[in-house]
Amino acid sequence: MAETTSISWCDATWNPWIGCTKISPACDHCYAARDNERRKWVSGWGSGVPRHRTKTWGDPIKWNKKAALTGYRPRVFCASLADIFDNEVSDEWRSDLFQLWRNTPLLRWIPLTKRIGNAKKMLPKDWPDAFPHVGMMSTLENQEVWDRDYHKLASLPAAWRGVSAEPLLSAINIGDAKPDWIITGGESGPHFRPLDMDAVRSLRDQCARNGVAFHHKQNGGITGKVAGCLVDGVEHKHFPAALAA
Repeated sequence: MAETTSISWCDATWNPWIGCTKISPACDHCYAARDNERRKWVSGWGSGVPRHRTKTWGDPIKWNKKAALTGYRPRVFCASLADIFDNEVSDEWRSDLFQLWRNTPLLRWIPLTKRIGNAKKMLPKDWPDAFPHVGMMSTLENQEVWDRDYHKLASLPAAWRGVSAEPLLSAINIGDAKPDWIITGGESGPHFRPLDMDAVRSLRDQCARNGVAFHHKQNGGITGKVAGCLVDGVEHKHFPAALAA
């Protein structure tokens, strides 16, 4: 987590706590779980392992003050090493996170969850009115997960809504769905699953048809940059209006 990042769809990453449990096919080769084996943030990864609250809660306050001075409102990904709607995280911790969001109105928060079904019951009572600078994203990596969870995202009030199909594990037919944003990407790491570029092309074309901002992060490989990010020779790094520069 840092004020700068190589992730193409955000400016910074920040984690209120660290630790999670794998719950979907997208989690199979989780980079956070893999990195935890080396860094030992928490004593394992999964159900029953206590989550670790970070010591960086002052950073977003600093970034908010900097935004007031510079006029640029950074896009902040929350959370890369956890899930804010994790059942094994206390409501008190979540309340602290929501208060931090209230206190940093100049940051453009990008929460990303694989537990979108928990969002309605866990979000605060003043959601979304008090959070015009906070959107909501859900990881939907294949058709089965899309069919199960997209309607949960679509029915959730939010300043904007997005879908992360990263890693994209199969072709997805979105029908007439119109989220504000769809991100695609190939998996990286020693056990990466190859990306079906036809599935990427299909989502690119469906986004164009439905008026959805399309952002393709990477083609995947041992490292995220090894295969680049071009689709038929073209870079697609688009943002919805709420996150446009």
